[in-house]
Amino acid sequence: MQMQGKSFRRAVGGMLLVVFCLMRSGAMAAEDSGYKAAILLEAQTGQVLFEDNAHGKVIPASLVKMMVMLIVLEQIDAGRLSLTDMVTTSTWASKIGGSQVFLSEGEQFPLGELLKAIAMHSANDAATAVAEHVAGSTDAFVEMMNARAKELGLNDTTFVNVHGLPPAKGQKENYTSAYDMATLGRELLKHPKVLEWTGAVEDTFRDGKFVLTNTNRDLILKYPGVDGLKTGFHSGAGFNVCATVQRDDVRLIAVVMGSNDKADRYKGVVALFNKGFTQFEKVQVLRKGFTVGDPLIISKGKDRTATLVASNNVTLLIPKGKKDAIRQEVNIPIPRIPAPVAKGVRFGEVVIYLDDQEITRVDLVTDRDIERGNIFDQMKWWVVNKIS
Repeated sequence: MQMQGKSFRRAVGGMLLVVFCLMRSGAMAAEDSGYKAAILLEAQTGQVLFEDNAHGKVIPASLVKMMVMLIVLEQIDAGRLSLTDMVTTSTWASKIGGSQVFLSEGEQFPLGELLKAIAMHSANDAATAVAEHVAGSTDAFVEMMNARAKELGLNDTTFVNVHGLPPAKGQKENYTSAYDMATLGRELLKHPKVLEWTGAVEDTFRDGKFVLTNTNRDLILKYPGVDGLKTGFHSGAGFNVCATVQRDDVRLIAVVMGSNDKADRYKGVVALFNKGFTQFEKVQVLRKGFTVGDPLIISKGKDRTATLVASNNVTLLIPKGKKDAIRQEVNIPIPRIPAPVAKGVRFGEVVIYLDDQEITRVDLVTDRDIERGNIFDQMKWWVVNKIS
């Protein structure tokens, strides 16, 4: 009996060792690939084409500046700021260190020029000066960053500063995930001005006296179609990048986090982009303005029925040979459309799936103005509906 007990314990121990090794090998898979985490998205829909430890906890380093740019550009779109606003450099901003454009205390520059320095040169002093200008202090701006992250569903992300520099003694570190950085990059792409900056290899600052060299220049020069977005590095974070490429009408976003060196960072991005362009095919699933679903009865309308149409185009990238795995689910929660209704009013949605993975949702809207009928119209359609 004693021998049997020992044999049993050996067997259990062996099984536990196998399980541990399998778990360890899975955890090391991303690291063995030259990075700690990675993801590839199709930009229009946010469809995930590839992921590896995409929600793993990583340090963004200067990728935090994407959120700085996003908040400022959203404020500009809302009319609260302008690219021509003059920003004054504080003492704190002038002494921030790291990558910088060497702002001096009291110096003033247009907001647009400082954003360009952030986007291209990853200037920590410019990011600090901009944050102070917008929110009054960097602490207040960090609160804005975390609030916007929550709105965007960046559940893996906590920001503690506006520049991404490593923390000093007693300070905390920024944390995020590859998925969150890809989502943030996708949101930033809604502002075309960003690509003017991040797609340029070089530009100038301080009336041409300072050359801004894009930190992402190697990828821009070597991979056709790359025009953004942001790199990041410090010793605790490793080499990070959120990159985007446009070929024809397909735009991809790739994020690689925690690489040991620049070569691994860019090798990872190139491999992801190649995967997207060679292993997937483009399929037009919906066209803007095309009818989806059956006609709906109009309540008290001049006409009897109306159709709903897709509010946007939907193009998916799917693994080659998987067209049959695409399916649509039409959700229209109301049986009738109450007249009058303007063109473009939402009355439902269509959900697009690839196998069981939800890819995107598109609003279904009225295709025209729907007029209210007079008493004779309403009586006519009441009778037709009763006998049909």
